[in-house]
Amino acid sequence: MNTVLIIALILAMIATLVALIRGIVAFLQTTKEDLNAPEGSGPSPARLKQNKMMMNRILFQAAAIIIVAILLMSKGHG
Repeated sequence: MNTVLIIALILAMIATLVALIRGIVAFLQTTKEDLNAPEGSGPSPARLKQNKMMMNRILFQAAAIIIVAILLMSKGHG
């Protein structure tokens, strides 16, 4: 059981790192035109991707924290 949780934790941490890097790349691709866009034009595709990647990062981090909590609770009872 602990082996499966440790593998899941490592995968969640890798997924968090990948989502973070992809979000930073999307942020860096935000062009000057995006920053100077008119007020009601809505978000650009780069901004939508950035938001999606940062939301994924938060979800993967939450998964990693939950896995760590499960591991700690199983160590306390074992």
